[in-house]
Amino acid sequence: MDLFGDMNLTGLASIIMFYLLILGVGMWAARKKSNVEGVSEEEETMLAGRNIGMFVGIFTMTATWVGGGYINGTAEIVYTDGLVWCQAPFGYALSLMLGGIFFANKMRTKGYVTMLDPLQDAYGSRMGGLLFLPALCGEVFWSAGILAALGATLAIILQMDLDTAVIGSALIAVFYTWIGGLYSVAYTDVVQLSCIFLGLWVCIPFAWTHPAVQDIEMSDWTVEWVGEIGGGWWNWHYADYFLLLTFGGIPWQVYFQRVLSSKSAATAELISYLAAFGCIIMAVPPVLIGGIAKATRWNETDYFLLYNKTLPIPKDDTRMILPMVLQYLTPSFVSFFGLGAVSAAVMSSADSSVLSASSMFARNVYKLIFRQGASETEIMWVMRVSIFAVGGMATYMALTIPTIYGLWALCSDLVYVILFPQLLMVVHFTEHCNTYGSLFAYCLGLVIRVSGGEKLMGLPPLVHFPGFAEPTPEEIEEAEDEGRRPFGTQLFPFRTMAMILSMISLVSISKLMVWLFKTNKLQKHHDIFKCIVNIPEDETQVTEQEEGETIGMTTNTDVKTYKSVEEVNGRVSINNGAELRKRKESLGKQVVGRQDSFIRPLEERPLTKEDLRRSFGSKQNSVDPENVTLEEKPVPTQRKVQPLRKGDRKESLKQIKQGIKEGVKEAKEVVKDLTEHLPDGHRGSIASVTERPRYKLLDKQTKQTEL
Repeated sequence: MDLFGDMNLTGLASIIMFYLLILGVGMWAARKKSNVEGVSEEEETMLAGRNIGMFVGIFTMTATWVGGGYINGTAEIVYTDGLVWCQAPFGYALSLMLGGIFFANKMRTKGYVTMLDPLQDAYGSRMGGLLFLPALCGEVFWSAGILAALGATLAIILQMDLDTAVIGSALIAVFYTWIGGLYSVAYTDVVQLSCIFLGLWVCIPFAWTHPAVQDIEMSDWTVEWVGEIGGGWWNWHYADYFLLLTFGGIPWQVYFQRVLSSKSAATAELISYLAAFGCIIMAVPPVLIGGIAKATRWNETDYFLLYNKTLPIPKDDTRMILPMVLQYLTPSFVSFFGLGAVSAAVMSSADSSVLSASSMFARNVYKLIFRQGASETEIMWVMRVSIFAVGGMATYMALTIPTIYGLWALCSDLVYVILFPQLLMVVHFTEHCNTYGSLFAYCLGLVIRVSGGEKLMGLPPLVHFPGFAEPTPEEIEEAEDEGRRPFGTQLFPFRTMAMILSMISLVSISKLMVWLFKTNKLQKHHDIFKCIVNIPEDETQVTEQEEGETIGMTTNTDVKTYKSVEEVNGRVSINNGAELRKRKESLGKQVVGRQDSFIRPLEERPLTKEDLRRSFGSKQNSVDPENVTLEEKPVPTQRKVQPLRKGDRKESLKQIKQGIKEGVKEAKEVVKDLTEHLPDGHRGSIASVTERPRYKLLDKQTKQTEL
């Protein structure tokens, strides 16, 4: 017994049981592989072979936001500020709806691998690497924040060592993510969401009927639960945060990882809509728990009588109001399920964030910036090492940085201010933006957001926007104790203003730079990003593609095409950015003279004399090929096509070879079907059938007509 000391053994047993369950499911899912031909190992690990179906997709898409921070934060905000300030469930649900409407179908149809692919296609690999920074920091700080919350929860409720709790949780999440990739993440999401929903609902009746909980009457409901916004500039402050949750919840790799892993674009769009309802449904238990905490006389609970003689509850403890309700208002055997739900929720968020950050680094930074010629195996090992690195960084921050939530809040604001306008423009209006506008918009959004300050991480406001609320006496006293400048509150919606100005500047600066170069106000050599007029010629770019940024407002061709796997009538087809040729016409060009019931050519081209000899024979036909006048077709003027970047040539060749193999296979099947009517001695092999003259000669008139 001394080994465990005062540790809550029931709670410890629940944590161990749920961790073993999740680990087992993760290891089982790691053995799954998609049955889709042509799917690379990179897509297999990062996107589960683009084979996530409807059932698992709904769960894993809902788990995009429903995790440890979601349920703990919802209960906390209802307890402290009232239901009206509980914006996350509705904001994130709306972000999933808008993501499904405006982004899911387009992104999935084009077959991207990460969220940064369209950004790097439009602005070049280096600018894409710069846009990677806020996305990476947001994922890492989010993982660190929820791991820190889990450690604090287990340390207080289970009297467990904080370092042990954080490191153990992180190791389990990182281990099954490293082994199974998105397969493990997706299938464990099913278990974790089920644990959250069932575990919390089991606890609610016991907590509601606890003797210390007052009856909730209508007056209490309207005053204590609902709360109020405040009026005046507070309404703008409220709207700013709601727009931040709604539009800032879209440009996250954890969301697009689920979108791009779906079996089809239609499936990705549909599960986005269904997951939006899932977010609202999953918010009901924590909202009720927050209301129960609001109606509790805490001086009658063991929290006050045995552990803490301070009321009202200190601010540090209000962040853990949900596990406190489970611990002090429910019996031990009931809290067994609730604590498992909390730990499962945290791991649900941590594993997907770690995989998302690792995928973006391996593909969009390492491969497209530093090692364009890296093999698929090398990329996979880089991603696996990155999983441990990201998990290690998140764990270290969770144990050492006290303002981790402040860092995450700032990074999530940068995702809204910087990434959302950039992603919106490249997906829907790519012809109106280029690298110059992107860089200017990036810097402008960053400056405006940082100038507003961030209270959670001790960053004072550099600019007092209209409606600035001066520090209260309590804030001034707290600042003096900590030896810093008091902050106050920015009530002006400066985050949304920064996002709008960033979007406007992206388009306007892009247009301005195009005008300056096209009118020779700036010379060709001034186009340092090589995206408007200083685009390298095909010959030089084949050998020096790494020197220039790609795609501006002036290019009309796609630099890169991505493999997209779609479900069509129960079959899987592989699209390479353009419609594939019809398989039954793939024998095409040299079988021009056959019967109409045989195989038609893929495309027309001028016939040569050699074609005529092979088609009619030299002695059996009455038509002399020497007397045939061949139609001269004008050769169409070829426009310059931007070649593939060096890093994508290998992948493109692999796709072309796969398409050729499939074409040959289907052509053989077609020939076999069309020669079944021939006598046994005249079929020959498939190769000889395609070369031998027609079985039944046509009359002279028919042959002249065909010529």
